[in-house]
Amino acid sequence: MTDAPPAVLLSETEVVTRVDALALAIAPYVDDDTVAVCLLTGGLWFCADLTRALARLDRHIGFDALWLASYGDARASLGRCEVRADLQRPLAGRTALVVDDVFDTGLSLSEAARLVRDAGAGKVMTCVFARKPWPTKRAIEPDFVAWEAPARFLVGYGMDAAGAYRGLPYIGALD
Repeated sequence: MTDAPPAVLLSETEVVTRVDALALAIAPYVDDDTVAVCLLTGGLWFCADLTRALARLDRHIGFDALWLASYGDARASLGRCEVRADLQRPLAGRTALVVDDVFDTGLSLSEAARLVRDAGAGKVMTCVFARKPWPTKRAIEPDFVAWEAPARFLVGYGMDAAGAYRGLPYIGALD
């Protein structure tokens, strides 16, 4: 952790507003047989808020999780994805909504979508809270994005710096 507090980029109120708007955009594409596949651990905060926002719109989707690691405690991707915990529920023929906190290199989201397709999902959609700019074309682009983030080191709302700051209710930057 650094001594200086993170610079606030999106307030807690702005985070809630963006999640609610995203739920409105996603609702027409999901039903009660859809499964949200949360990418752990960073996506947990966003996925919980998104599934509650969808429930308020009468979309009661299921929940599962994948634990993928591509960063460890580093500030840059390791360039590979390690599966630390796999899916727990059957997805055969179902719609899956893969949910993650931040879209950087695209490695985790791409690997998660592949794993969900390999598990037999009939349709795979992807959703991220923050999409950061990237200098080269990524293998996948998310179907739904809540916020176009700047190219900064983000923390809060599930995003961390070596495990710290995940619980902040806002999104900040450490740079």
